Amino acid sequence: MIDDPLTLGPNMSSGIVGRAQGIYASADLKNLGLLMAINFVFTEGKFNGKHAQRARRNEVFSAVREMPVVGGSGLSGSVHGYARAKTHDINFEAAVVEYNVHVLHY
Repeated sequence: MIDDPLTLGPNMSSGIVGRAQGIYASADLKNLGLLMAINFVFTEGKFNGKHAQRARRNEVFSAVREMPVVGGSGLSGSVHGYARAKTHDINFEAAVVEYNVHVLHY
């Protein structure tokens, strides 16, 4: 289970705008691949109170990973899009990952 801060930049001092909440599990016996189901829950700014959900396999050591946004709430109607993930730093205790999330809502 995760409940991690979403910040504007790779440092905690860049400002928290929400939380990444969900689960991940190992999805590969040979490589570091995770099955991730995550809600991006925004608590500040233009998207305060809104959520975007994504679910997909995440190959952690790939330079850039693209994952679909499969739903959302608080964004009136249908939501779809994608998130691109890029790892900035990873160790045994934590990881800093940049997510660029592109969402269309109707």
